Amino acid sequence: MSSRAPGRSVTVEAPPNIALVKYWGVRDPALALPYNSSLSVTLDRLRSRTTVRFDPALTEDRVVLNGEAARGGPRDGVVRFLDRVRGLAGLEARASVVSANNFPTASGLASSASGFAALASAASGAAGLALSPRGLSQLARFGSGSASRSIFGGFVEWRAGHRPDGRDCYARPLAGPRHWPPLVDLVVLVRGAPVKEVRSQDAMQRSVATSPFYAERQRALPGRLARIRTAIAHRDADRLFPLVMEECDSFRQVCETTDPELDYLTDTSRTVLDAVVALNRARGRPVAAYTHDAGAHVHVFTLDRHLAAVRRCVAEIDGVERTMVVRPGPGARPIPRAPTGRAGRRRRAAARVRSRRSAG
Repeated sequence: MSSRAPGRSVTVEAPPNIALVKYWGVRDPALALPYNSSLSVTLDRLRSRTTVRFDPALTEDRVVLNGEAARGGPRDGVVRFLDRVRGLAGLEARASVVSANNFPTASGLASSASGFAALASAASGAAGLALSPRGLSQLARFGSGSASRSIFGGFVEWRAGHRPDGRDCYARPLAGPRHWPPLVDLVVLVRGAPVKEVRSQDAMQRSVATSPFYAERQRALPGRLARIRTAIAHRDADRLFPLVMEECDSFRQVCETTDPELDYLTDTSRTVLDAVVALNRARGRPVAAYTHDAGAHVHVFTLDRHLAAVRRCVAEIDGVERTMVVRPGPGARPIPRAPTGRAGRRRRAAARVRSRRSAG
């Protein structure tokens, strides 16, 4: 194993995603292989930006998350992931990792998905690995299962696969970000949403072991996944929205029948769910659909023509801090390094001129 590293800094931005079909539980923890396939929407506007540099001069990995030195579990997870990258690349050098999110962390908005998708891309690039998108997806799942989906944009399916070695377990894009332009996700941020005390990776295995509803959910998932996939392909909101809520209710039932119970929602969260049901009933058709991950914030999918009504409906609920409109967006992408020297100075000067012209 070489002690030399490429020594270059690589920065990558990656988005979170919201699962329309959830993965909850792994059949092989060592290989991070899920029990079931899942399907998600990659979100625009929300991003984790991560910079990685392997440096032979470092005596230990340095990890900064959201401006603070990481400690305990968050740091340990990053270091374990870096060890995997070092093993693939044949490196011994420690790394500097600086990562920040532009949205709340560890609150059910999939910051682990965006964080580890960005880390997989940045660390592998900094280590000199040239992984395909499928390879990045397979690597990212070792940090967070849902990170495998955040490598790609738009509508993404993570295939659980069947092989014991996990070679057929990877995410793949189903449709791009512009597949369904009127579809919108209204993210409802709940005031006082608690930070998760139990990591999802641990909580889901507790559900596998103790929830009496888990096996029933597993039997229903393949058919539901196929119907949701078809509804997306045909841009059929009337079919998609009820299925999304059915899937979310199934996930929540597993959590609430886990011993001890996993209850991620607040009273405000539940009021948002009830409001969506009431709005659909009043309109006589499904104009919106709720879903949530392991957290208190709620995602409400709707179409542009219904957005104003849906936003008014949920924004008036006591305890809703704010709402944010997001759409299907691109996947992980590298951020080019700022040019240095004479070329860099010329480019920055030209940018300043353009800025002054646009301001005038």
